[in-house]
Amino acid sequence: MAITGLIMVGFVLFHMLGNLQMFQGPDAINTYAHFLKTLPPAVMWGGRLFLLAAAGVHVATAISLTRENCKACPTDPGVKERVQATLSSKTMALSGSILLFFIVFHILHFTTHTIFPVYKTFMTDLDGQQVYDVYSMVIYGFSNAWIATFYIIAMGLLCMHLSHGVSSMFQSLGLRNNYWRKTFDIFAALYGWVIFIGFVSNPAAVLLSEYTSLNIFPVQDVLLRLS
Repeated sequence: MAITGLIMVGFVLFHMLGNLQMFQGPDAINTYAHFLKTLPPAVMWGGRLFLLAAAGVHVATAISLTRENCKACPTDPGVKERVQATLSSKTMALSGSILLFFIVFHILHFTTHTIFPVYKTFMTDLDGQQVYDVYSMVIYGFSNAWIATFYIIAMGLLCMHLSHGVSSMFQSLGLRNNYWRKTFDIFAALYGWVIFIGFVSNPAAVLLSEYTSLNIFPVQDVLLRLS
């Protein structure tokens, strides 16, 4: 659980940093996306399969630990225990399940273009080469308020999941003790908030640009061009 969690924690950070290139303009995010798309097949598919395996082991371990915890709970109704637990720790199974659904949705949405096949027609010129216009895909996708809201809610759940998961990861790896507990807990909470703010910045900026006077992204121009 801890090792696979560490792998995904690292992936989430780099994925967030890549997404933030939206704020540097079309060329930055399109160059980044094209670089990922044109990686050698062995590297690209090797990385995807590695992450898929890590996610699979993480889910399987979570199910196993949940069952063990349920079996360990006292069955005597006369036994009452006061257990200190945060909302994040109590909802790990729920948030994890919703995030699993979100990951599948996200892949079908922006990676395979299954939900919006029209994305396959979004092309742009980059140094004389036709590449996918990811900049327009993101703006077009998040201009749908329902989709943008779902992403924001999912990232809120991810923040909660990470705030407890990262702290528990240190404990599982034998690094957290009574001396370092508070420090690791604060780090985990801050990391969760950084990831949340980083990921929601794109859908939030698109919504603010579309429904307010702010012009963070040229939403109307992009929608008009794609219509």
